[in-house]
Amino acid sequence: MEWVGDARLAAGPEATWYLDAAFTHGAHLGAVYDDPTTPIVVTGVEELTTIRVPSGRLVVDAPWDDDDVWRYGKGLPTRPPRELAVSIPPGVYRVEIAWAAGPYEFFGERFDGVECAATRLCISDDPVVGWEIGLGVNEDADQLQPGDEPRFFSDANVGCFADAGAWTTLSAPFRTFADGIPVPRDTERLADGCERVRDEAQQADLVTFVAESGGVVWLGRTAAGDVAAIVVTSGMAGAKA
Repeated sequence: MEWVGDARLAAGPEATWYLDAAFTHGAHLGAVYDDPTTPIVVTGVEELTTIRVPSGRLVVDAPWDDDDVWRYGKGLPTRPPRELAVSIPPGVYRVEIAWAAGPYEFFGERFDGVECAATRLCISDDPVVGWEIGLGVNEDADQLQPGDEPRFFSDANVGCFADAGAWTTLSAPFRTFADGIPVPRDTERLADGCERVRDEAQQADLVTFVAESGGVVWLGRTAAGDVAAIVVTSGMAGAKA
């Protein structure tokens, strides 16, 4: 029997179009701001790294925020992360970034305008037949209003995928500071704006990615209803075709 999604969570036509196009090389995602003649074009899909999720419970959130740093410095508990309500099979998964370019000119200088169009956690290679909002464990579909897209927020424009069972250890490097000033983190640098933290005791990872002001989490479902992909959109995701 083919999967039938919850209409309250289903992606609308514009979001569906963007999610289907973002990881397609050469696809047009809209036009450069204030220049409708210059398209924003998907230039490539990069496999950033892999991530271990042994618990099958996934956090998709900012690895820290300003309030967390203040609480941590005072010895107070930090807020719980935004763990997804859906679980995935324990395993090792690819993290991919879709890059898009929209060249523009600023004060006479040309820029390539390359940005992250979306970030994807690949659960399987099965075809996605529909997209829906990825709710957090404490979020209720009954509370959604038409057009609502629950999201995580990030003061530092950083998001992450992380194993929820190892969250305390994995997120700790992002809350290290002296006299209120962050100090260099003991993390592995993967690419510009992307880092990885490993917890070898639990065989679990955290991987960061660029997320302008945070992001909306989408679940790509197969015909059988299984989650094949988890995608985060932010920033240029508001582009119009």
